[in-house]
Amino acid sequence: MNALRDKGAGAMPLNLNWLLLSMLVSCIGAGLFLYGKRQARLPHMVAGGVFFLYPYFVRSMLLMVIIGVLLGIGLWFAAKLDI
Repeated sequence: MNALRDKGAGAMPLNLNWLLLSMLVSCIGAGLFLYGKRQARLPHMVAGGVFFLYPYFVRSMLLMVIIGVLLGIGLWFAAKLDI
């Protein structure tokens, strides 16, 4: 029973809010990636891949939101400049 409570140094948080937020961000990433693939838009594919993967490496919900906003702004600028 104690083995279930022990958290190792590399254990991810088992917070329901964190889990739902990471699933939302990953779904946005999957949608962006599919859109970029169908429309042949490299910035959308790259941003979608990053959106899809970075929640697995971020433990803080606040940091996850900040990174997501910065990625979204970067994608907006890339789309505006038609890269």
